[in-house]
Amino acid sequence: MAGYQQKNDLQVADALAAFLEEQALPGTGVDPAAFWQGFSDLVTETVQENRDLLAKREDLQAQIDAWHLEQRGQPHDHEAYCAFLREIGYLVEEGEDFEIDTANVDPEIASVPGPQLVVPITNARYALNAANARWGSLYDGFYGTDAMGSAPPKGGYDQGRGARVVARARVFLDEAFPITRTSHADAKRYYVHKGALLVDDQFLAQPEKFVGYTGHPKAPDTVMLRNNGLHVELVFDRTHAIGSRDQAGLADVRMESAVSAIMDCEDSVACVDAEDKVVAYANWLGLMKGDLQETFEKGGKPVTRALNPDRELIAPDGTKLKLKGCALMLVRNVGHLMTNPAILDKDGNEIFEGVMDALVTTLIAMHDLQREGGNSLTGSVYVVKPKMHGPDEVAFADRIFTRVEQILGLPQYTVKLGIMDEERRTSVNLKECIRAAKSRVAFINTGFLDRTGDEIHTSMEAGPFSRKDFIKRKAWIGAYENQNVDIGLECGLSGKAQIGKGMWAMPDMMAAMLEQKIEHPKSGANCAWVPSPTAATLHSLHYHKVDVFAVQEKLRAGGRRAYVDTVLDIPLATYQKWTDAQKTREVENNAQGILGYVVRWVDQGVGCSKVPDMNDVGLMEDRATCRISAQHIANWLHHGVVDAQQVMGVMRKMAAVVDEQNAGDPLYQPMAPGFDGIAFQAACDLVFKGRVQPSGYTEPVLHARRLELKAAL
Repeated sequence: MAGYQQKNDLQVADALAAFLEEQALPGTGVDPAAFWQGFSDLVTETVQENRDLLAKREDLQAQIDAWHLEQRGQPHDHEAYCAFLREIGYLVEEGEDFEIDTANVDPEIASVPGPQLVVPITNARYALNAANARWGSLYDGFYGTDAMGSAPPKGGYDQGRGARVVARARVFLDEAFPITRTSHADAKRYYVHKGALLVDDQFLAQPEKFVGYTGHPKAPDTVMLRNNGLHVELVFDRTHAIGSRDQAGLADVRMESAVSAIMDCEDSVACVDAEDKVVAYANWLGLMKGDLQETFEKGGKPVTRALNPDRELIAPDGTKLKLKGCALMLVRNVGHLMTNPAILDKDGNEIFEGVMDALVTTLIAMHDLQREGGNSLTGSVYVVKPKMHGPDEVAFADRIFTRVEQILGLPQYTVKLGIMDEERRTSVNLKECIRAAKSRVAFINTGFLDRTGDEIHTSMEAGPFSRKDFIKRKAWIGAYENQNVDIGLECGLSGKAQIGKGMWAMPDMMAAMLEQKIEHPKSGANCAWVPSPTAATLHSLHYHKVDVFAVQEKLRAGGRRAYVDTVLDIPLATYQKWTDAQKTREVENNAQGILGYVVRWVDQGVGCSKVPDMNDVGLMEDRATCRISAQHIANWLHHGVVDAQQVMGVMRKMAAVVDEQNAGDPLYQPMAPGFDGIAFQAACDLVFKGRVQPSGYTEPVLHARRLELKAAL
């Protein structure tokens, strides 16, 4: 077949075959012939089980739809509903208590709570920024955002604002690293004497929080401190614009920020063919080999970005100390649903993309395993697996990675698994999902948006859902978030794995984030997602204020707070007397988010965008946010809250709004006034055909429309 090479029983697109044989395989010690044989066998061995698992999803959904239709017009019987779900095998019996036995886990996963970035792997610059976000300037975070309550000024440096930044940073230092009989605000000199840090001749109240320095002990260039496992670096430079005005010469406070980062091959990218997959895999290869670079123009000059080196210090006892310069990197694979034309099986069918990702991303990570001081210092590969429905699908993923390890000659359980708790069948069976991969689990994470999208799709026939803001206020969401932590602790994840929380989706609203996102570490989560390196730096403040492991210990002693019955409370609208204006506003808000995201996804291949909402607040949109918005409109259409003519009118109105918002983008193709472009059609498909999409996912529509556009170019 033109454009493909025969590799055993596989037909592999030329670009992908060349990448694997010329770039990915060399240096791993894996024989190419054995690799292709193993790849071919893996596809053959897994294809039918994958299909059967997807068929089970559809069968369960059909039974749930039928049950709701039979109950139509009657009050919802929660007990009967739960009994029915158990009867059909949607709810499985919870087994005896156990604890995970995952081994060789890096400290960034097991023992250092902190922020976590998620970034599209197809954008090398963003990927490098995320990896380098291990360290960030607190001064920049305060000065350049609204974190102190007001937006940064335009124009040159504002000395008044700078002074407030310094004062705010000193307050943090006093809270995290108090000094006996003085304050960081009054400090004039920091120095090291006989292995101890002194500040104006006074000791730290907790001397053990001093971990190292650079430069001369009598006048260090930097001083490294540690609190709750996270490092803080004091940078001294009296020639610096800030340090020259500071009585101690303190030029910056650098925070250990994103201790881990997910390089995403899934929700935030638009990978529909071999060309796209090679871009993703090549960037992952550069990260795992440590040689990824990206040159771009900034301020009219070319800038080349690369991975930061590790930091070398002098420990208090005079020995050398090294701290990692980059975040620990995980890679998020595609789930079990999608196929990709990059590789065809012996029957000419596209293979499942998740199987492709499992083998290829693990192969690439072998380059890291074979170098000293790389990403993982314990010899592990971290794969986040999204959109799994229930224990059977987690067990399937576990077996896939066992076969991947066999093919590549790796010890079993080299690959550690991150389970996204974002589908309802996983939420209500979470303990058994963890059990199904108890020797691999290194991560569980709630995902409110995907979880809500699945909630709407699963209960589509139950009735109209509340408006989106009200869905968040229902009891089920609190139970979902609490149960995730409760079960994670019950299964022994504390000190062995991450219990994570979802994204702060408003990257320009850092003051609100500082106020609200502290609830994540307070909930017992030892990591939570942030949308930018700056957000990671600011969110790190929360982990200095909250001792997450102490919180986890208290929660574990108290037992479970949430149970499946509450998680299964469907967030339907109990009061449906919305005004026409309220209904229009809700549909407009959903439509704007869908259109603003989809137009760039389909036309430009951009998988994650900052899209202004109705109030011009920039929101991070990816396929999860698109899924909930599309399913919400589909639900209201299905139950007659709005009709097709009204929705189409809104879609056209909001397309014109999105066009205006993107007027400054030279690559942007307007949707209005013709409304006949492929991107607009894709957005309409998500809404008007949303009810029949598998699990309400957006991928099938987006992939098909993006491939249609690429074929027309």
